[in-house]
Amino acid sequence: MDRCVVLVDAGYLLGAAASLLAGDPARSRISVDHTALIQGLRERAEEDTGCHLLRIYWFDGAPDRVPQPEHRRLRVMPRVTVRLGALTRSDGRWAQKGVDAAMHAELTELARNRACADIVLVTGDGDLLPGLMSAKEHGVAVHLWAVQAADGDYNQSEDLVAEADERRVLDRAWITRAMRVREIPASDAPQPVPRPEIAAILSAPLPDPAGEHPEGTDRAAQNGSAPRSEPEIQAEPERPAEEPAEDGGAARGVPTPKDLASLGRPAQPPSPATLRWSSDKGWIERAGPAESAESAALPMLSQLTTAEQRWADREEDITAVSGDPFEVGQVFARRWVERLIPPASLELLSKEYPRIPHRIDGELLRYAARFGLLTHKDDQIDEHDRYAIRAGFWREIDHRTSAGMTSSDS
Repeated sequence: MDRCVVLVDAGYLLGAAASLLAGDPARSRISVDHTALIQGLRERAEEDTGCHLLRIYWFDGAPDRVPQPEHRRLRVMPRVTVRLGALTRSDGRWAQKGVDAAMHAELTELARNRACADIVLVTGDGDLLPGLMSAKEHGVAVHLWAVQAADGDYNQSEDLVAEADERRVLDRAWITRAMRVREIPASDAPQPVPRPEIAAILSAPLPDPAGEHPEGTDRAAQNGSAPRSEPEIQAEPERPAEEPAEDGGAARGVPTPKDLASLGRPAQPPSPATLRWSSDKGWIERAGPAESAESAALPMLSQLTTAEQRWADREEDITAVSGDPFEVGQVFARRWVERLIPPASLELLSKEYPRIPHRIDGELLRYAARFGLLTHKDDQIDEHDRYAIRAGFWREIDHRTSAGMTSSDS
């Protein structure tokens, strides 16, 4: 029975590491090389205990216990088992539920069944004290590992430290082998390069729904009557930017999609057609210009994917895709473009910028949902993730279109 088991409280390990490296316990402040981390835990456990590793148990929380990208990568690694508790939000903070209970049950069961000679605990929670004492009573040596505290003090329960058979500290040098501070916050996804035609539209004056000239020609002048006197113009109170216009038009400010549509193409009679937009609530119909028949007929990724490719895609999602919204959009677009025949369809899609045909857009968001990107946050849908997903999609399309034009020119 010369085997050891490692039980990791991921919330403690990653939170303490973030405090040490970034001065902030938020796990989003650090990036983790999970392969290097698991290898480091295995080597350190075998060295400290003198036993061969039986298994590493990774305990973590997840919204609705749905595995996140890091959990999917971890659970396919050799000798790694992932146990998930619930992740709930209370008083503006995320809290794990059920993780301590799961660790306690696993610790007690391993000791009772004499599955190992040594157990390594990577945690700081004093709630595990009864389980630790029970394991000792069954003849198991308990090693307690701590992450070096940012303030030089303990970041573990003193009772837990006192009861452990052995104690080790994972110092900064060990932590930095697998973790580093994020140079760019996770929420700041890179933005696509603006297209010239879009830049021109954004810089153009907004249309006035009441019929006024965009640059100072008033309604009276357009109707042929005498212009208003200068004092009369100055006497009008200024309308605050946030208040709507009295005539029902939209207040000037950030252009709406309707403004952009009217500026970017010649005036057309209103179309009775509706657009179907995909969202977490299903399909939503909104009035607007109908997409072209050619773009509506573009095939979806699922129609272009064989069974073998679908299996390979799943493997890549588990082992290589980080789950960053921008990257998710790029991966989806890359697969779609590589399997698209004929390539001329790519030019057709590019002309639809910035709108993605609704069938492909819906499939894109459903693909992103696998990575937990469309979950509710603070009781609201995080629209920033949606923008980042679509930005990643268009960045990849731009890259592929530019590469195709370059190869054809040469």
